[in-house]
Amino acid sequence: MLKGKKIILGITGSIAAYKACYIIRGLIKQGAEVQVVITPAGKEFITPITLSALTSKPVISEFFAQRDGTWNSHVDLGLWADAMLIAPATASTIGKMANGIADNMLITTYLSAKAPVFIAPAMDLDMYAHPSTQKNLDILRSYGNRIIEPATGELASHLVGKGRMEEPENIIRVLDEFFSASAELQGRKIMITAGPTYEKIDPVRFIGNYSSGKMGFALAEECARRGAEVTLITGPVQLKTQHSRIHRIDVESAQEMYEAAQTCFPTSDVGVLCAAVADFRPETVAGKKIKREKEEELTLHLQATQDIAASLGKIKEDNQLLVGFALETNNEQQNAEGKLERKNFDFIVLNSLNDAGAGFRHDTNKISIIDRKGREDYPLKPKQEVAQDIINHLVAVLTH
Repeated sequence: MLKGKKIILGITGSIAAYKACYIIRGLIKQGAEVQVVITPAGKEFITPITLSALTSKPVISEFFAQRDGTWNSHVDLGLWADAMLIAPATASTIGKMANGIADNMLITTYLSAKAPVFIAPAMDLDMYAHPSTQKNLDILRSYGNRIIEPATGELASHLVGKGRMEEPENIIRVLDEFFSASAELQGRKIMITAGPTYEKIDPVRFIGNYSSGKMGFALAEECARRGAEVTLITGPVQLKTQHSRIHRIDVESAQEMYEAAQTCFPTSDVGVLCAAVADFRPETVAGKKIKREKEEELTLHLQATQDIAASLGKIKEDNQLLVGFALETNNEQQNAEGKLERKNFDFIVLNSLNDAGAGFRHDTNKISIIDRKGREDYPLKPKQEVAQDIINHLVAVLTH
């Protein structure tokens, strides 16, 4: 799947820079076109002549290559590439990428890149484990970058630990699998709900929940990346979509989300119900702000909202799939299995508020996928990686 792909290879100042030669050879052998962008420190470890000989392209390092007014355009490079790979990526470069410190050609190219970005860290074990490095990696993950985790082994310091850049063949495999997956959902129409709903009490107050929408948005981006046409129905969130194949519908209340889902699902191949929809709403909504004067108590009479999942489960055709989510605080397995059956889901994604780092507002999640064949548990991961696990399971169901 790498044939014809245009890859920017960013090289930084690490002893692992010599492995870039093997990455270049492997990519070109599979038919890719490689353009090297190297930092000034990177040139201390490997020469541009070597890299240019392997790529058959001049190596880019400086903004101004000559003194005749010509310059290297990081914008053009960002538009040219199908993917950008930084391997090796030092702690310094990772920090600059995370914080937008554009003081060299590699960072400005990264900031201009429209294509997916892969980062292969390489550094000593203490540098990799340092909280600042881990925070910067989390920031890069939250931007949608893909981190190729370093391996554990002997390092340049002769210490043994995690920080050794992943081997070239494994890095190439990650890119190959990425582009292979990009066509898995080609032609599929997928509806996804995300975020909370707000149920008005009066013009300034509402009943809501803590959902940030991050999980649903990560699922939408992952489905779009794999070729699907995505309709994302989202409650009030502060997130933005990135992929051009995502059609976003903004709603506020459970009723509005219900109506949008009823309209979209019949023409969809898959429905993924990730939103945290309010179960109840006030029976009446005050037309003016409710004032607290002499009254010390306010009684709200609530009524059930439309059950979006149950309604879609009833109209689901044999050629459609419906995926549900269950956020539980107790009896997790029992409650999820009951919801799976009642709502006519094909599988359900379970996560628990009892797991640290999972649930609302976090950038990570810990899930289990339950279907009628059993349960598969996954460790705590960034939500972008959790989305990949969920869509991998969806693709397997669609395939079989």
